[in-house]
Amino acid sequence: MSAEGGLTTAGYIQHHLTNLAVCADAAKDATGHCHGFWTFHLGTLVISGLLGLLAFGLMAKLAGKATSGVPSGWQNFVEMVIGMVDQQVRDTFHGKSALVTPLAITIFVWVFLMNAMDLIPVDFLPLVAGAFGIHYLKAVPTTDPNLTFAMSITVFFIMIWMNLKVKGFGGYMHEIFTAPFGAKLAPVNFIFRIVEDIAKPISLALRLFGNMYAGEMVFILIALLGIYQLPLALPWALFHILIITLQAFVFMMLTIVYMSMAAESH
Repeated sequence: MSAEGGLTTAGYIQHHLTNLAVCADAAKDATGHCHGFWTFHLGTLVISGLLGLLAFGLMAKLAGKATSGVPSGWQNFVEMVIGMVDQQVRDTFHGKSALVTPLAITIFVWVFLMNAMDLIPVDFLPLVAGAFGIHYLKAVPTTDPNLTFAMSITVFFIMIWMNLKVKGFGGYMHEIFTAPFGAKLAPVNFIFRIVEDIAKPISLALRLFGNMYAGEMVFILIALLGIYQLPLALPWALFHILIITLQAFVFMMLTIVYMSMAAESH
């Protein structure tokens, strides 16, 4: 496609890695990039939103039609996913909260579907979008660090809320300033806690983004091979199924672990 579209190799890669952006507080430059804080990546917002509506709308519909007998079809599949996630929560989260299991299910299903967009041929959706005058489209939302950081920061704030809910403000402050070295080293404890808490959302976001971005880059490089891409694309796609599932599972499990840490006292 790079030759057909008149793009060089570098231009082809850059084209596929450029977000469809709307500048809220600054004009675009000659290359179509925004230079301002309030920039909305429409591809990320629209695709992730549609996947969320599709997945959870379907799950809500199945829940309304669920039967008490032996499940079949999609109901069986959804119950398997929910059962797997619920078991992970039971094994890892030792507190009492009605929020953790729904949160874990939401994260696993949503992240998996966003990751799975990586299995669609890299030129397909951009070609479809191009027919409607859309020149830039990144089909995999989790290759956008804005989305992965938004999700990890949301998990971080829920973790803070869990700490306050379970321990109260006084208990939470006591833990921050006394663990692990005791009240005499309160400043050291506080610094350690700040580093630990900041590292959680950063590592959570960068792990997902880095793995998915690297996988997308490999697909783009394979696509540059033209007619020789099939022998490499199929094995990589099959291997990538494991990657997208593993990354969704890791994001979910770390979220459960963080919630468990927030619900427990030292």
